[in-house]
Amino acid sequence: MSFNDPAPAPGLAPTPAPYAHVIGDPIAQSKSPAIHGFWLQKLGLEAEYSTRLVRPDELPAYLAQMRQDAHWRGCNVTMPHKQAIIPLVDSLDPAAKKIGAVNTVVRQPDGTLRGYNTDAAGFLEPLAEELAKTHLFRMARVLGAGGAARAIVASLVERGMVIVLAARDPAKARALLDELAPPGSPHHEDHHVISLAHFADPTDFAFDDREGCCDLVINASPLGMRGRPPLPFHFSHAPPGSIAYDIVTDPLETPFLADARAAGFRTVDGLSMLIGQAAAAFSLFFAMQPPREHDAELREILTR
Repeated sequence: MSFNDPAPAPGLAPTPAPYAHVIGDPIAQSKSPAIHGFWLQKLGLEAEYSTRLVRPDELPAYLAQMRQDAHWRGCNVTMPHKQAIIPLVDSLDPAAKKIGAVNTVVRQPDGTLRGYNTDAAGFLEPLAEELAKTHLFRMARVLGAGGAARAIVASLVERGMVIVLAARDPAKARALLDELAPPGSPHHEDHHVISLAHFADPTDFAFDDREGCCDLVINASPLGMRGRPPLPFHFSHAPPGSIAYDIVTDPLETPFLADARAAGFRTVDGLSMLIGQAAAAFSLFFAMQPPREHDAELREILTR
């Protein structure tokens, strides 16, 4: 597929190029235009992707206007709209329905809007090799109970992980966990909720033999982001062989990841999830797979 339209007849205006947005409030900090723009340029597609500031009270009018434009392919959705947008779309992809959050809206040919969640796919992408293995036991300590945690917890529960969900508000964490892993679901009795403060101080807990186990420690909160307090996590709480994963992208090298590496743990940074979820959205918007063979170059651009 190509968006390179044939040259218009003399006197006729060229056909407008397809385009997509990322919406949120605030939105200027988004790296999504750089990612999608990089892929569009590499593929030589005549299409556009840009930011659009949409305040909460403007969301219904924005979607009503955009759905009338056949050249608008859709939008990525960031805070604070990931849940507020759900009743404003016409249908939900099963993953978005289960997670209870939408980060991608795609305009269908008939003008209807379908909501997707590509955060889960993006989050799982760098863990694919590890999760493809057979383990005796799988556990994830997920730090944070906000919108990002919804996709992370849902995707890990589907892959047989026992969840320890830590938050400043344990009641909020319990409600999220009971929604995504309700009574009767696998491992329901094994999942736990704990205060985030529990992990702040060192522990002398003696972990059992972790041979054949998969352990993840995931910062799914904004703590550690530029302008925010650091995440209070001491890596004596992480079992040997754990993978530390931080979804924060600014700064890319967070204190959480630096501490993890200093303690000898493998790490995954926030660009991995960001690029992965963008790739899934790109294919929905433009009906082409992005050129992932250029990921190293893209990372270099995003970290300048």
